[in-house]
Amino acid sequence: MLRNLLFTKTLMIVLLSLLLLIPLSMIQSKITERQALQQGVQQEIARSASGPQTLSGPYLVLRYKLLQRHTVKDATGLEKTVTNSITKERLIAAHELIIDANADVESRKRGIYQVRLFNFTGTVKGSFDVAEGYGADSALADMTPVAAYFVLTVSDARGIRNAPQLTLNKRQFNFAPGVVRPLSGNGIHAALEPLSLDSAHKLSFEFPLELQGMSTFAVTPSGDKTELKLNSSWPHPSFGGSYLPRSSQINADGFRAQWLVTNLARNSGSQGENGDKIITDCFSINFIDPVNIYLLSERAVKYGLLFIVLLFAGFFMFEMVRHLRIHPMQYLLVGMAQAMFFLLIISLSEHIPFLSAYAISATACTALIGIYLAGVLHSYKPAIAFSSAIALLYAVLYGVLQSEDNALLMGTTVLFSALAATMLVSRKLDWYSFTGSEEEAQANLEEQVLEGKSK
Repeated sequence: MLRNLLFTKTLMIVLLSLLLLIPLSMIQSKITERQALQQGVQQEIARSASGPQTLSGPYLVLRYKLLQRHTVKDATGLEKTVTNSITKERLIAAHELIIDANADVESRKRGIYQVRLFNFTGTVKGSFDVAEGYGADSALADMTPVAAYFVLTVSDARGIRNAPQLTLNKRQFNFAPGVVRPLSGNGIHAALEPLSLDSAHKLSFEFPLELQGMSTFAVTPSGDKTELKLNSSWPHPSFGGSYLPRSSQINADGFRAQWLVTNLARNSGSQGENGDKIITDCFSINFIDPVNIYLLSERAVKYGLLFIVLLFAGFFMFEMVRHLRIHPMQYLLVGMAQAMFFLLIISLSEHIPFLSAYAISATACTALIGIYLAGVLHSYKPAIAFSSAIALLYAVLYGVLQSEDNALLMGTTVLFSALAATMLVSRKLDWYSFTGSEEEAQANLEEQVLEGKSK
């Protein structure tokens, strides 16, 4: 028969806490599974609509033939000059690029899951500066113009919602699908007349663009000077990429932001040949969902063991102070009720707002534990005290979830407060006195029950 009840009870609490890691791990796995289902729905909608969009360009692709001469020896050893012609492309980015647009956000649902789609509507305008001889290091006599193209690349061309018409130096050109080499990927292009080589050219362009995408809109600052002015009714933007906006205003009605990037800032040129990459950096706007229920639920479950340990510690101190036995099964049932709280959150938040789901889950679990403890402890007063403490823990946890930057501070404060309360309550306890036999403990329990009935 065990004599050291204090050691036995402590060991029991540790083992039960470790045992409850099993349902918490199962809940964590369920959250991961539901999150994967949501991502699958997003990918499915992206396949039928359009995915994240990155706008690059526009570019001028100037195609020309170049004569090359080299000396070879014939069979007799005599040298002769051989001339051949190769086709080359010159890629020129805009000297100035200005995008002025609006982006509204709509929700698409499939089952209980929904995704955010943005609708970009704006005007793209600017100018190209084409040097004499296309800026190539070749003699004009060896070059012959072949073709010229105006090219715009987008990540997912299915998102283009209009049939834009290009205005170039007051002339109209129609766009065709696809891009031309040396560019690759998706996009649109307009065939232009070949540009003469013996003079420089100043080309001003403008065209409207309607583009739909999912979650993220990005722009490659391809011009020597790239400016984007974007207005949106979405109040939760996340600015990313290599360049933050020069100015931004965010409020409940949406946001307004402006980017201005020069070739000095991106440290790259504006011209290239035969596939040379001009610029790869970009800046982006992510139309994020401010309340990601799966992320919040996952973060909440990480505090599950802490909640259970704090509750078990409270029970343990109550046993020590009041000399009232609580059975391990009662510990386990209360711990399971705490674990059920996290499962309730994820189940309800898929159908109602997260705050409402959290409040309902916290209220239900607090009431359940309070009613159960009233019978276990044979008194409503300690049950109400425990329930109030649990409700306070739920309130603190919600604050931690909503303030990720202060999560460590708030979690540390809770732990320190729990330790301080335990030390203050137990500072006068004689721990050596809690080593009686189980018969003595049972007598104490019966005495407490009789006192409760007499009252």
